[in-house]
Amino acid sequence: MTVRLPLLPERQLELDVDGHKVSVREGATLLDACRALAIDVPTLCHAPNLTPVNACRICVVELEGARTLVPACSRKAESGMVVKTDSERVRLSRKLVMELLASSVDLSTAPEALAYQARYGADPARFGLAAAPTAAGEREHRHAGEHVEPEPSRAATVAQPVKVDNELFVRDYGKCILCYKCVEACGSDAQNTFAIAVAGRGFDARIATELDVPLPSSACVFCGNCIGVCPTGALMFKSEHDMRAAGTWDETRQNQTDTICAYCGVGCVVTLHTQDGRIVKASSPHDSSVTDGHLCIKGRFGWGFV
Repeated sequence: MTVRLPLLPERQLELDVDGHKVSVREGATLLDACRALAIDVPTLCHAPNLTPVNACRICVVELEGARTLVPACSRKAESGMVVKTDSERVRLSRKLVMELLASSVDLSTAPEALAYQARYGADPARFGLAAAPTAAGEREHRHAGEHVEPEPSRAATVAQPVKVDNELFVRDYGKCILCYKCVEACGSDAQNTFAIAVAGRGFDARIATELDVPLPSSACVFCGNCIGVCPTGALMFKSEHDMRAAGTWDETRQNQTDTICAYCGVGCVVTLHTQDGRIVKASSPHDSSVTDGHLCIKGRFGWGFV
């Protein structure tokens, strides 16, 4: 006979955020506490359906008694904490993060990042004009630990040609901020395929397939869950990439309609993005209890027959 133990009551923790008392459940993060108070803490590498990795550092807050700023997305709340989310120290740190990102990465298709850049008065131009883009494959052939002396008047950049090696999605790593979301979605947080990972070190760190082979030759199953979590457009539907290149992509003319994928009996919620009466891409809501924001190749890309 199975003996069921009684569930313990959920423990509540009380802390102070920007002078306001807030109570959160045990296990909640400082970001959860901020959101409970409707305090807008910026995030880039955080996603509610992925494990926090503390990569971007844009969500840092000041914690009384702590030597360093702490990432709100992963720091667990504790009773008695006193947190400041908009102090001068916090704003300076976020400004520098955005300056470093914007000076080296193309954020043109990342509206949230551009908004943060303006919000914190980031000036990436102070690092100088961007260095010349690398040739196709050049970054992949660099060896860890071997560095070329940078041109001091130029800002280092990850600009490089777009990788187009399949008909479903493109990889524009000139727009990659190394948030690790795609790696997590491909790995244990969603797909468990592990087709991509981080290769290289320092500024040469990059997202890569094993042995840098093209996606069709890798373990990729083309679920597209990496696209679904990418915050900058570095991973993008080929349909969207082609329309942007043609100047016809216009989100102000687009509608989103939730429906149920008809390919199998799981019942995945699919959000169809349409423009001028035609489907241009598909996604799934992060709060869907069936998909948790993730889809398979059929749900993500199999709408061409409509």
